[in-house]
Amino acid sequence: MTPKTKRPVGRREGKRAKRERATGVLHRLAAEYPDAECALHHENPFQLLVATILSAQCTDERVNQVTPALFARYPTPQDLAGAKQEEVEELVHSTGFFRSKARNLIAMANALVNEHGGEVPSEMDALVRLPGVGRKTANVVLSNAFGKAEGVVVDTHVKRLAGRLGFTREADPVRIERDLMEILPRELWGDAEHLLIWHGRLVCKAQRPRCEVCVVAELCPSRGARDGCRGRGGAAKKRSPAPAR
Repeated sequence: MTPKTKRPVGRREGKRAKRERATGVLHRLAAEYPDAECALHHENPFQLLVATILSAQCTDERVNQVTPALFARYPTPQDLAGAKQEEVEELVHSTGFFRSKARNLIAMANALVNEHGGEVPSEMDALVRLPGVGRKTANVVLSNAFGKAEGVVVDTHVKRLAGRLGFTREADPVRIERDLMEILPRELWGDAEHLLIWHGRLVCKAQRPRCEVCVVAELCPSRGARDGCRGRGGAAKKRSPAPAR
């Protein structure tokens, strides 16, 4: 169903209207970004898992600069499981939090070897038990490596846009994901990640959202309210030890 183009009215919007609007937003973004896909370069589930762990508090571009050498040195979980901490640290140093990331990568690889026969599991419960892996990383791997829609990836871009678009009033990523899962059709959960991230990078930026060229502006309750935009899901995070993502 094509949503009305009338500008949404915040709290008065019912659940059904919000679902229709959210679906309309994603359909418009899909038309705008037909090539939207995972920005992390990978050839298999293991490489994607490693890259996603490295992407904590780091840009995908930087991760893509680091992973070729890392994958060449440690192409399999078995290789990485036997790696020396200081050698992995050197290879991932530029991604930030390199000590904890190197420790998590080696521990994750050992868990794959010892508990999963050297294969990346394709179940949420098994993935989130791996060192350095939280629900976000698990969702990225399940969606992009296995084609499974178990949830919605919530990174900084998705968090910001979900707030600006009025899809959620929450600040916690787990609660944001819950709200998005409630209003988005399951078949769009995987697409939502890429479309919102691309739109956040190119148009709905943290500091200067480009509302004048936004294809979903007329469906956005924050349209033109730049101060309000920054205050809804766009607040900067304090730096802390790299969490499980």
